[in-house]
Amino acid sequence: MQIKAGINWLQSILPILIGTAVYAFGLHYFIIPNRLMEGGITGVALLINYIFHVPLSITTLVINIPLFIAAWKIFGRESMIYTITGTLSLTFFLWVMERLIVSGWIVPFRTEQDYFLVTAYAGLTLGVGLGIVFRYGGTTGGTDIIARIVQKWKGWSIGQIILLFDAIVIGSAFFFIPKEQILYTFVAVFITSKVIDIVIEGAYAAHAFTIISDHADQLVSIITSQTDRGATLIPAYGGYSKTPKNMVYCVVYRQEMKRLKDLIRTVDPRAFIIINEVHDVLGEGFKPE
Repeated sequence: MQIKAGINWLQSILPILIGTAVYAFGLHYFIIPNRLMEGGITGVALLINYIFHVPLSITTLVINIPLFIAAWKIFGRESMIYTITGTLSLTFFLWVMERLIVSGWIVPFRTEQDYFLVTAYAGLTLGVGLGIVFRYGGTTGGTDIIARIVQKWKGWSIGQIILLFDAIVIGSAFFFIPKEQILYTFVAVFITSKVIDIVIEGAYAAHAFTIISDHADQLVSIITSQTDRGATLIPAYGGYSKTPKNMVYCVVYRQEMKRLKDLIRTVDPRAFIIINEVHDVLGEGFKPE
C-alpha cells in the first residue's frame, strides 16, 4: 500500500517538476538576457535582478516564504502542498539554470534585432511550463497565494487580483527598462496565456462540474470547506435505479480542477463526473456583472 501511495505521489509531483523546469529554462534562456518582463512575483524578482543583480532563485524563495506562512495558517496544510512543491521546485531549477549558465553549459539566447522572435519563443516556453504545472494541480506560488488571500479577505475574483498585480508589476518596470521591452513583454504575456490554455486542454479559465453521487451532501460539505467554492444540490431521479438522488453542480478555475477531482474521489471513488468548459462566469468569487 505504501509503495502504491508513493507511486501515486510521484505521478502527481513529476509533471509539476517538469513544468517548473521548462518555465525556469524560458526565464533564463529568453527573458533575462533580453531584459523582458513577467507578471506576478516572478516579475518582481526579475525587476530586482535587473536593478540589483540578485539571482532569481534567491529572490523568488525569499518573497514566497512569508506568503507560505500566511497561506498555511489561512488555508491549511492540505491545500498548500502542491503550491509549495511548485514554488520550491521552481526555485531549485532557477538555481540549476544559474549554475549551468555560469559554467558555460548553456548560453542564453540574446538578440538586438529580432525581439519578436524572442518574444514568441519566450511566451511559448513559459506557457508550456506553466500549463503543465496548472494542469496537474500545482502553482508557482506568489501571485496565486496573494490572490487567494485577498479573495478570502475582500471577496474579489482571483482573475481580477492577478491581472491587477501583473499590471502594477509590469507598469513599474517602465522606470527601469526600455519601453520597447515592456511592449514586447505584453506580447509574451499574451502568448503565454494562450499556450497555457492549450496545454491544459481548454480555452476558458473556468470549468463546470456536474457530479452524480450517493454522497452528494458530503461532497457539498467538503467542496465548500476545502476549496472556497460554492456548490449547488440539484434534485434528480435515477433513470435506471428509479430512485431520487441529488446532483452536485460546481464551477472552478482551471488550476482548481485537479484538486476538485481528488476531493471527489476521496469521498466517492464511483462518482459520475461531467466536466464542461464555461464561456463566462459572473457572480461571487468570479467576475462581477
